[in-house]
Amino acid sequence: MRKTISLLILIFVLTACGQNQTTSGNTNENQDGNTTPEDTQNASSSSSDQQTDESVDNKGQNKESSSKEEVNEEENNNVLEDKENNVKGEEVSNEPVEPKYEITESWDIKPIGDAEKKVVLLTIDDAPDKHALDMAKTLKGLDAPAIFFVNGHFIDTEEEKETLKKIHEMGFVIGNHTMDHKNLRNLTKEEQQEQIVPLSDRIEEVIGERPVFFRAPHGANTDYSTQTSLEENMLVMNWTYGYDWNQEYMSEEAIADIMVNTNLLHSGANLLMHDREWTAKALDDIVKRLREKGYSFVRPEEIKTP
Repeated sequence: MRKTISLLILIFVLTACGQNQTTSGNTNENQDGNTTPEDTQNASSSSSDQQTDESVDNKGQNKESSSKEEVNEEENNNVLEDKENNVKGEEVSNEPVEPKYEITESWDIKPIGDAEKKVVLLTIDDAPDKHALDMAKTLKGLDAPAIFFVNGHFIDTEEEKETLKKIHEMGFVIGNHTMDHKNLRNLTKEEQQEQIVPLSDRIEEVIGERPVFFRAPHGANTDYSTQTSLEENMLVMNWTYGYDWNQEYMSEEAIADIMVNTNLLHSGANLLMHDREWTAKALDDIVKRLREKGYSFVRPEEIKTP
């Protein structure tokens, strides 16, 4: 009986020890860092939060990337638009300017319709000699248009051609004043032809367009030179008054005074000046004093031509 009781007690003790060892094993695993259900839930929550953060970050990055792409696209569109505008801005219209003035038999400038009446036309002959470029710069600075009538013997060299090109690129109109400034009335028809047409060819080679104004040296037109000019689509033009080839006006003060105070000055006057040192020095004063008297300056492009 005692043996039986002792055996039962022994079995009971052994069973209790086995249960304590199993619980201790689970605890040891927790202490050793093995995952518990709570840890698993926390890990899952952390993973979910990380995924959410990554998702937010990705959305932010995608939004930022999309925003950058939109900005880049907008910038590209702006650049293309600017380029298009620049191209348009650089395009030069080939449409002719509507004529506002015509030349009379007395070589004055007559307004057409409602065009401004109190105007004069500025012209410079014998260009481009030593002072034409400076005269062009003076006129450009004063926003005063003019015609530069060219002699062929002044555009023989590359340097002279470059000077003419610069004058034209500054916005001035180039006219034909014959190759060698000879009196056409003393020449044969063939010689007159050689004085006029080859110069138009040379001018075109330099500036890219043929002249539309012709002025005979000394104003000595002939029937043949007039016919040739018309065939070349040039308007024959003499002048109303000019003085700078006269000895008494070969100074800055004298030429400036006579050009603005002569009795020949009137609305529509066609003013003749030359590529001369004294005229070049007086040009600024001449233009300003004409404006003080209320005169504006005709744009040569607005004169009716053949």
